[in-house]
Amino acid sequence: MGAIQDHDYLKICAQLASCLSISLAAARRKVELISSREGIKDLQGRQKIAIRLLEDAQSASSKGKDSAGVHLDKLLEALAEEENFMIED
Repeated sequence: MGAIQDHDYLKICAQLASCLSISLAAARRKVELISSREGIKDLQGRQKIAIRLLEDAQSASSKGKDSAGVHLDKLLEALAEEENFMIED
């Protein structure tokens, strides 16, 4: 199946990807997964799902919940006992 090339749909997915700190392909897969779960096959339905996901992500970040970027930063922080650990080849 060819990729959906609707500009508005791609723009919404790009905004969703940016908000969630994921790739555009991952954002589109997320929308397509939910649309297949809900039985929606048309482009307008997928756009509505993408808008809903984008609004949810934006409201979660505005409420002070950890965004994906903040969560990743926390995971990448070195623990005090691991700060000077070095792997030798």
